Amino acid sequence: MDATSLLAGARVIPVVVIDDAEQAVPLAKSLADAGLESIEVTLRTAAALEAITRIAAEVPHMVVGAGSLRKAEHVVEVQKAGAQFAVAPGATDQLLDAADAAGMPMVPGAATASEMMRLFERGYVLQKFFPAELAGGIPYLEAVGAPLPELRFVPTGGISAELAKDYLALANVAAVGGSWITPVRLLETGDFDGIARIAAAAARLGM
Repeated sequence: MDATSLLAGARVIPVVVIDDAEQAVPLAKSLADAGLESIEVTLRTAAALEAITRIAAEVPHMVVGAGSLRKAEHVVEVQKAGAQFAVAPGATDQLLDAADAAGMPMVPGAATASEMMRLFERGYVLQKFFPAELAGGIPYLEAVGAPLPELRFVPTGGISAELAKDYLALANVAAVGGSWITPVRLLETGDFDGIARIAAAAARLGM
């Protein structure tokens, strides 16, 4: 199930790693108040599912997604936690089948034209381009835009605030995903005001 409609208003999506679920709600509120109303919580820590549950319950105006899905079981887990969409670094048939069965809006990852075409055959117009900078970055997305005009991408991986604006200028980029918005040092110290300032600047990039 393609996530295009769900994420239609998102231009910058914070990609966050949460080690402490207690940080989830204040973080999500800071991002939303700054103008970023979608978040991708990656499944890289033991706290991720609890963080998603808390955000879904306590910050209802935030569109909360789960990232770094790697196997079919993850789809059910994140859906039960309250995730509204899911993101994967790549795509396997089992993962996509599970998303279809669950009715979970998915942004599967692709890095080559063949991968992009296979996902398009399955109905995925919106795809994650990952790892964006290492996979060819802006020149690569410009190049695939002509032969694959139907597709839209969420490039993620190595994108900075400076690069984000250039990515967003591409006709086939729907949004960018970035971890620069929530620096580890600010999360560790609970500096949500500092995160809010970065998020506000990021939100202006998508205007």
